[in-house]
Amino acid sequence: MSNYTVCDVKDFDLRHIFECGQCFRNRKLAENEYLVAASDKIVTMRTGKIRTGKTRAGESSGSEDALVNLEISPCTEEEFDGFWKKYLDLDRDYDAIKKRLCRNDEIMGDAVRYGEGIRILGQDLWETIISFIISQNNNIPRIKGCIEKLCRLAGRKLDTKLCREDLQHGDDVRTPEGGSADATLLPYAFPGAEDIAGLTLDDLACVRLGYRAKYILSAARTVTEKGLPESEEELLELMGVGPKVANCILLFGMAKYESFPIDVWLKKVMHELYGLKQDDMEAMKRFAAENFGELGGFAQQYLFFYMREKENTR
Repeated sequence: MSNYTVCDVKDFDLRHIFECGQCFRNRKLAENEYLVAASDKIVTMRTGKIRTGKTRAGESSGSEDALVNLEISPCTEEEFDGFWKKYLDLDRDYDAIKKRLCRNDEIMGDAVRYGEGIRILGQDLWETIISFIISQNNNIPRIKGCIEKLCRLAGRKLDTKLCREDLQHGDDVRTPEGGSADATLLPYAFPGAEDIAGLTLDDLACVRLGYRAKYILSAARTVTEKGLPESEEELLELMGVGPKVANCILLFGMAKYESFPIDVWLKKVMHELYGLKQDDMEAMKRFAAENFGELGGFAQQYLFFYMREKENTR
């Protein structure tokens, strides 16, 4: 089984990347080691810190910046260059982003220091659409379970070289047959629109999507007929897609980095840290546009991770 190692990677933390609410097909195997599925690929990723150096993210946000070696397995150089390099956003200068965000903003400086190593993944648009339709009014463990069941139901089984021991790690999710899913669900490709469009609500019952099942079927049939949406307006035409879900899809699936999805955690940030009224969504949108501009999506990820992690450790 081939491994590929990227040396001296800066601004990269697996936990911060995979646990900041942007993707759901991953499992923590050990400290600094994750099982990652994307599109029709599945690998393990692990990092090891090699050294640190004093850097500055902005005028008010000095931080220890770690360089790591990233090992991806199974992966060839061609697979890394052709898929994983873009997926992990490794060509982007996150130092420059952090410096711009932190300028004259102590709150953002704190959030950036807390979330060092976050990168916005280059995810498949169709997978992102379905994932965030499933995510609405849902918690992350259940979102992961629903997506894995959907992959098991309608996706193609992958010919993976990962060992069974790796695949057996992770959360216990139930299969449609009632058994444990942790060893069997991840080695499936994400189903295409055509794969889902041919299903019925009865077929989807085992996925336990609830009211979201009809949204999933409608989205699959719309995309099969008309193609993938290309704008926020077209996203909002999909059944079950409102402004928050649309902004998540714009950011994580369409690389619209000015997008600023506002969920319960961002409402807390805007209210408790920046002093905005808790339910004034328009004021929050204006604040993000005026203060973060084209970097709104990066700001959102740092603030989301910061608020959620701080709340969970209280």
